[in-house]
Amino acid sequence: MVRLWPWCVAAWTNRSRASEMAMLQLEEVAALEGHRERAWHVSWRFDGKLLASCSGDRTIRLWAAKDQSDKWECVGILEDAQGRTIRACEWCVSPDGRYLASVSFDATTVIWEKQGQSYEVISSLEGHESEVKSIAWSPSGAYLATCSRDKSVWIWEADADTDFECISVLHGHTQDVKFVTWHPTEDLLLSASYDDTIRVWAENDDDWYCKETLTGHTSTVWGLAMNPKGSQMASVSDDTNLVIWQHHPGSMVVNADGSSKEWTQAVTLAGCHERTIFSVDWSKQGGFVVTGAADNAIRVFQGHPADIPTSFDLVVQQQQAHASDINCVRWSPQLVDDGSGQKSLLLASAADDAFVRIWKFRCPE
Repeated sequence: MVRLWPWCVAAWTNRSRASEMAMLQLEEVAALEGHRERAWHVSWRFDGKLLASCSGDRTIRLWAAKDQSDKWECVGILEDAQGRTIRACEWCVSPDGRYLASVSFDATTVIWEKQGQSYEVISSLEGHESEVKSIAWSPSGAYLATCSRDKSVWIWEADADTDFECISVLHGHTQDVKFVTWHPTEDLLLSASYDDTIRVWAENDDDWYCKETLTGHTSTVWGLAMNPKGSQMASVSDDTNLVIWQHHPGSMVVNADGSSKEWTQAVTLAGCHERTIFSVDWSKQGGFVVTGAADNAIRVFQGHPADIPTSFDLVVQQQQAHASDINCVRWSPQLVDDGSGQKSLLLASAADDAFVRIWKFRCPE
């Protein structure tokens, strides 16, 4: 299904007044100050109790709620490991939350390990020829993917001693690679690029190759997000569209020209923001897709039906969520209880205004 919207606000105002009054809300919990330059990225630890943010000031800040309250504070600063902007940071998906990785415009990737009450650098990975833009751990934690302005995607493998070895350098994109993410249940890697495409990479007998190229956007693809089952993926772009892709593993869809593919463009929400959409994330609970953009706004969409959505409704539009471009939005992996029995999701956002903001989103009953 392709669902074209002139732009999301117009689509919402076409609804009834009763529906408008029922629109869900984002409640700002905290506006976290500390970064001296633009905040590029945020990442939640697996338990949702620690948030990492990184910045053009070459630091990573760690944030936590004070005494399980809504008062957040900086509990650590990681610095002096990378010489230029730290573009992204990601926690390894592991039960102990010991490892954090960061990538920088100085072309390096740094692995941090929690040792006692602090985090120390245990490895610095080099190889990219230019700015590294994104990093992603595989669900097992065995692989690490990085991508760069040098148009390449690198896959690193960790051994038992947490030494990292590059096992594959993937070429195929013709321009700057902006983002990488892993499929949640399969060894599939996806990358998004300035060349307007998404590439799907797979492994066969220790050889990684491009399995499919997705061409649903007309400009730079900035971000990707998988739903928890891996059956759908969201992508966002400079073209201001949010595209939902359907995964058909093992049963390729055959096109009229005889070609086949495992990923198909299922839903297109056109003009979801007034300017470039830089970031997207898909919640582990409730099926909520959030976007952050250069129009300073955050928007939340909910899919219907819940299992394999074929349409998406705008349920939150947070105008002027920041004072400038929003670079990253991320849902917390865990639900929180506000004390009244009402379950909520926390959302973190990072922007060019140097703020990291935390929002509370009360899930509908």
